[in-house]
Amino acid sequence: MSIDDRLISLGIQLPPTPAPGGIYTPVVVVDNMAYVSGQVPYGPDGKLVTGRIGAEMTEEEGAAAARIVAFTMLATIKASLGSLDRVKRVVKVLGFVNCTPDFQKHPAVMNGFSNTMIEVFGDSGRAARSAVGMGSLPFNVPVEVEAVLELHS
Repeated sequence: MSIDDRLISLGIQLPPTPAPGGIYTPVVVVDNMAYVSGQVPYGPDGKLVTGRIGAEMTEEEGAAAARIVAFTMLATIKASLGSLDRVKRVVKVLGFVNCTPDFQKHPAVMNGFSNTMIEVFGDSGRAARSAVGMGSLPFNVPVEVEAVLELHS
């Protein structure tokens, strides 16, 4: 089953690919590795999801925002590589969580992203991962995620 077919079977429709918000390349490929720049959550209406976890957002809302980041990242990867079927494995994920100083459940928020990658890529979506709390993120988004992917040769 192709990844596009899997997305359909899961009822996942990818959002439009966002334009870069600065001077960078969304995906850089070196040999059989793809490095995906930090992605942020764009809702179905094309607007950024905003809020700080522990203040305006709950842990569960943060995890939902991380899932939206996964959809944004998948759209970016597909636009950059031509097909999600080029992805052999998600190798490493780094998640930044915009949260209050007393919030401690960064991994639970990032599970929204990780669970989505496993849904889409199966065991190949299970990656090494770090989840860190931040005092702020661009545009007050709740989550930003970057990734390293192995590509099929």
